[in-house]
Order: sequence, then C-alpha cells, then structure tokens
Amino acid sequence: MPGPMFAMTVTKSYKSQFAGVQIALGHAVVEIPLILLIYFGLAQFFQLELVRLILNLVGGAMIIWLGVDMFRARAGVMQKGKDLAYNAVVAGVVTSLFNPFFFLWWATIGSMLIMNSLNFGLTGFVLFIPVHWLCDLIWLSFISILIYRTQSLWGRKFQEGLFIICSLILIGFGGWFLYLGLRLVVQSLS
Repeated sequence: MPGPMFAMTVTKSYKSQFAGVQIALGHAVVEIPLILLIYFGLAQFFQLELVRLILNLVGGAMIIWLGVDMFRARAGVMQKGKDLAYNAVVAGVVTSLFNPFFFLWWATIGSMLIMNSLNFGLTGFVLFIPVHWLCDLIWLSFISILIYRTQSLWGRKFQEGLFIICSLILIGFGGWFLYLGLRLVVQSLS
C-alpha cells in the first residue's frame, strides 16, 4: 500500500537495488515484536484514545520531518550522488514506528489475521509471521530493483520530480496524522 514506507523505498532505491530488502528488515524490527505483543493481548492498548492521540501527534511530526529532510536533500542526492543521512534499515524502522496507521491496522485487521492463523494452531501462527513478512520483502524488493535498474532511463528533472513527490507524500501523510491527532484533542475537549 502506498504510504511513508513506500515513498522511502522509492527514494532509497536510487542508491541501492537492495534498499527494499533493507527497508523490509527495518520494518520487521518493529512489526514482528508488534505481532507477538498482539498475540499476547496488546491489541486493545493501541485502540485507547490517549495512545491513538500520541501516535498521531508524534508520528505525524516525525513523518513530516522525514519528508522535509528528503525534500531538502533532493538536490544533493540528484546532483552530487549523496544519500539521505540515515540508511535504509533505519528508514524502515522509522517509517514503521512512527506511522500511526500501521499500529491501528495491526490492532484491528492484523489482529483478525493473527486470530485466523490460530485456526491452524500454533503452527499457523508461527508460519503467519514469515509469510506476512515475505509479502513485504517481495513487494519492496520489486520496487527497489525496478527503480534502481530503470533510473538511467529517466531524465534528471523526472528523477527530481519523483523525489519531490515522495517527500510531499511523506509530508502529506504526516499532516494527515497530525490532523487526526488534533481532531482527537478537540473531540476530547468538547
């Protein structure tokens, strides 16, 4: 699904065709412990209003920061061959850890998937984790290889435009998360 992690994969893929693998590894650092916590009953925690508020405000601010940093770095990346200040594994961790929809998805739909995997016993749950992660790995790897291997076909203006679009996507998601957090504040004050 297009979102902060996808935008970061596109951006990091200019430097490495393995950026998708690295971002998927960073994502797994956050996702696998979260799956285990939900399995052990933490899903309701992520549905608490205060937790949602904190996730939206802190996550929104962090995602905006990533987008602004990406926007500022675009000229250096495009002209001087520099990279963003953080590696792709860190980008996978950060775009997962600070995306409130990631946690809400796991607290709702993801919880249902975990419960359905238990229809096949503990083996179903144990297999669910690597199968789910492999889906992320394959998708992000496909994107990074595609971007890396075809970037020479694109002009510099197109590449910079794509960089700008990805940074604006991050800023847009961050703004949306902040809006949702502020809406929760207003609703709780009403």
